[in-house]
Amino acid sequence: MTTHDTLVDRAARQALTVLGGFTEDGRTTVLLGPDPDRFWPALQAAPERDLPNPVDTWSTRVVTALADDLGAQARFPFGQPLQPFLTWAMNTGRCHISPVGMLVHDTQGLMVSFRGALLFDHEIALPAAPPKPCDTCTAPCLTACPVDALGPDGYDLPVCHGWLDDPRNTCMDRGCAVRRACPVSQPRPDAQSAHHMASFHTTERGTDR
Repeated sequence: MTTHDTLVDRAARQALTVLGGFTEDGRTTVLLGPDPDRFWPALQAAPERDLPNPVDTWSTRVVTALADDLGAQARFPFGQPLQPFLTWAMNTGRCHISPVGMLVHDTQGLMVSFRGALLFDHEIALPAAPPKPCDTCTAPCLTACPVDALGPDGYDLPVCHGWLDDPRNTCMDRGCAVRRACPVSQPRPDAQSAHHMASFHTTERGTDR
């Protein structure tokens, strides 16, 4: 039977990391995210690299294969039908709502993201969740945004996209300044951050109009 250690090992082989899990009605759900060091190099060497949506396409292939191998069902935070990843994340006890309202993870900080989930029809013993990282943090995220688009008063999407259009910004090349300010956030390659920021700026800006 699959164990937590097995999950961690098998995920790592695929440039993924186990971000937590929870058990409900005797069935365990495990969330997977990109390994901060291995994911981007793995994607650049993968056949999906030059496809229109490389990250999601890669995730579909890799997580589905992992699920099949471990006897689980794969679910994804993209496509239809929509899956309750935010609820699942909170259920793990390893994700929390940060002072700026974004999800924060105990080892990934504000850089947390999900590539898929594994749904098992049996229970897997999981380690206890660590304390919430924000409880002992000075919250630099609250003042990190250069244009105050994200802070204690919420998120101003039009202001955010306006700043991303400004050539003085560093977010498009290095990632969101607020996410980077989190002491728990693990750095990503600049190319990875630039890819995600370009995708965000293109697909989400229509919602601010």
